[in-house]
Amino acid sequence: MRIEDLNWMDVEAYLQQDDRLILVLGTIEQHGYLSLATDVRIPLALADAASQKTGVLVAPPVNYGVSPYFLTYPGTFSLRLSTFLDTVEDLVRSAYAQGFRRILVLNGHGGNDAARGRLVELMNQLPGLKIAWYAWWTSHSVEAFAIEHQLERNHANWMEAFPFTRVSDLPEGEKVSPSVKGLLNAEETRTVYGDGSFGGPYQVPDALMDELFAVCLQDVLYLLEF
Repeated sequence: MRIEDLNWMDVEAYLQQDDRLILVLGTIEQHGYLSLATDVRIPLALADAASQKTGVLVAPPVNYGVSPYFLTYPGTFSLRLSTFLDTVEDLVRSAYAQGFRRILVLNGHGGNDAARGRLVELMNQLPGLKIAWYAWWTSHSVEAFAIEHQLERNHANWMEAFPFTRVSDLPEGEKVSPSVKGLLNAEETRTVYGDGSFGGPYQVPDALMDELFAVCLQDVLYLLEF
């Protein structure tokens, strides 16, 4: 149940019986042969699936995030870190003022990780505010899934190649992961990574992707019970 499909009176009625909210954080950045909105589409799909099972409201996603290292790839849009952190804070404060007290943040992008510190600061300031954070690709269950199937987890490889993130045909086979030491600027990043994938298989059978999505959804459902 997405907020944009409701009116304000619907949300007011919801808050009389539930104070939970799902907030999706993503970014628009290169993902090799996958959608530039991959980091929005994956957590939003998880949010929608969890909402269907629980009735928890889903806020409109924050589509833009922190991706300065990919700015030489056309179609990538990046916020300054300070802008992003202030945006997240303002949204959480808005939700809190309306009566939301339990917020599950579904983050789709590693560059947004600094928001965790800002969210803890908010919990120190706003009485009764509880926030859970889920970055799906870092979860222990996803790590176990990858190990079980002997698959390397990486940016823009099989792990993010869900049917709903594919916008073109994917290459067969695997890409050797480049060896990188230290931070790279945007020009260096494109030189090192080329097509944008960080290495490993470009794709796996859809049945495995369905299984991976189910694993992540169970994580989300667990975290909503807080």
